[in-house]
Amino acid sequence: MGSQTQTMSTPYILVLFYSRGGHTRTLAEYIAQGIESVGGIEAKLRTVPPVAAQTDVAIAAIPPEGAPYATLDELSNCAGLALGSPTRFGNMAAPMKHFIDQTSALWQNGALIGKPASVFTSTGSMHGGQETTLTSMMTPLLHHGMVLVGLPYSQADLMHTSSGGTPYGASHLAGANGARAVDDTEKKLALFAGAHLAKIALKLHR
Repeated sequence: MGSQTQTMSTPYILVLFYSRGGHTRTLAEYIAQGIESVGGIEAKLRTVPPVAAQTDVAIAAIPPEGAPYATLDELSNCAGLALGSPTRFGNMAAPMKHFIDQTSALWQNGALIGKPASVFTSTGSMHGGQETTLTSMMTPLLHHGMVLVGLPYSQADLMHTSSGGTPYGASHLAGANGARAVDDTEKKLALFAGAHLAKIALKLHR
């Protein structure tokens, strides 16, 4: 999506995620589908490299598979942002925080002010930090002056979900062993989140 079909004149939403078990990536893909269900805007799927206290081999500049690594230029030029990370003790994962910590120049230039952003996550348990992880990702976006876009309760599945899905953003319950797949309700909410963000991005972009 996005990187192969995008034209210079078409605005895009950067769907930026970090994923280890694959569930956050799946949410990102559904959000991207929701974005591209709206005419006139595209999705650009990107990820961030892992980080470690000590490494013996340098990380390749291009991942061996999946989404490419995001650049600051791609973030600066987006019409909107969907930011996703698995939960790490109720917070975003270190690789995503590391990427965000490199955006000081964009903050100084006001590059993201007024652009819409949403957040999404995957957790091992219902009360294992879904909402705190989502709000942890919101904080730096507010510092950048972005306009936060949540999931409104007009989406009926939000009232009836027994797994993922919050008014703060799309989410997924992976289970204690991480084996639970994204269910139909979580998928619907992710698709809706992408389309909702895209519609707002188009209004602000125009």
